[in-house]
Amino acid sequence: MLITLLFVALLAFYVAWNLGANDVANAMGTSVGSKAVSLKQALIIAGVLEFTGAVLFGHEVTETLATKIANPALFAATPQILVTGMVTVLISCGVWLQIATSRGLPVSSSHAVVGAIAGFSWVALGVNAIDWSSIGLITIGWILTPLISGAIAALFYSQIKHWILDQSNQVVQLQEWIPWLSTLLLGIFGVIVLPSLTEPLTNFVIEQVGFTIPAYDIPLLTGAVAAVGLTIISWRQLRDKGDKGEILPNPVERLFARFQLLSACFVAFAHGSNDVGNAIAPLAAIVYINRTGSVPTNGITIPLWILILGGAGIVGGLAVWGKKVIATIGENIIALQPSSGFCAELATATTILIASRLGLPVSTSHALVGGVVGIGLVQNLKSIKFQTLKGIAAAWLITIPVSAALSAAIFSIARILFF
Repeated sequence: MLITLLFVALLAFYVAWNLGANDVANAMGTSVGSKAVSLKQALIIAGVLEFTGAVLFGHEVTETLATKIANPALFAATPQILVTGMVTVLISCGVWLQIATSRGLPVSSSHAVVGAIAGFSWVALGVNAIDWSSIGLITIGWILTPLISGAIAALFYSQIKHWILDQSNQVVQLQEWIPWLSTLLLGIFGVIVLPSLTEPLTNFVIEQVGFTIPAYDIPLLTGAVAAVGLTIISWRQLRDKGDKGEILPNPVERLFARFQLLSACFVAFAHGSNDVGNAIAPLAAIVYINRTGSVPTNGITIPLWILILGGAGIVGGLAVWGKKVIATIGENIIALQPSSGFCAELATATTILIASRLGLPVSTSHALVGGVVGIGLVQNLKSIKFQTLKGIAAAWLITIPVSAALSAAIFSIARILFF
């Protein structure tokens, strides 16, 4: 049993490794491409924030994937079939993500997991075991996500271009816009991150102090204070001078680089807290089954060591293999400046937030690529490298069927050998 768990844990680490190498480009690709940070700095920043997000807030998504994608009731009488299926999910997802990463293609790990679960469920229990409505929603999300993100990015960038970048007095215009940009940045990312970060403080105030407050009061207050602070700091930085008394080179883009880096930090934290479940949910389900002898039905507690394992895998994969996909998103679609990269990340966050509120399963990779293309449409259609987009679109199209086919094939072989 110990050897089996060790093998499965290594598989989960392998998937997390590949997830880190591929998906973390969503957070840092545009920042590196616009030269807001170096590749080394991006790897360090993303590594810390991805790991923190995964360990502190990765349990909720992991629990959902472990108990609500494949119908656990159908496996109640044969829990070992579910264990075998989850092992095949890990193998097929890891292999496909590694193939995509080696070619520098940003794909959706969420779609790979869903496809793999569908593949082994079909072989194990028949076509009716697959939730076809979920597959349909994923398809709709695949189509709409890049379109919506591209439209939002084009809107953001066209306004910044018109009111700031195309003006003769860029610095003066930017000074007037800084409060609005600060509020927009912290408002969008605050809705994603702050409720989770401030929930322990809210619970403490309610339970220990005895003061009843609405759930979103502390996040709103925190966001407001942060927006005012960011505005004041940005004003000072814009007026700052170099060591020799000269104005900082291109102060407008320099300030946008700081805004973009901050947005990338939020995306990295949120990504770690959400997508780590794609790697460790099958492991969590297997550990539960081996400990209790039954299939998880009403939710499970995720052990801390599993969250740490997933976070460490993400960081390792990012550090060793992440530069290829980062280069694709940041450099090989269009040339980015900090101002345009900032708009692409804002559009990505906005799209993901809207989709989450509507309950639509979408991909951060799809959103960010759409956002970058939207920037390109505003800048110059000829600046878009369509050959790169063809490869990305092809990888998107085949992720679900390839991961499903891999999972089905591996599960079929495993069932012949072990059952």
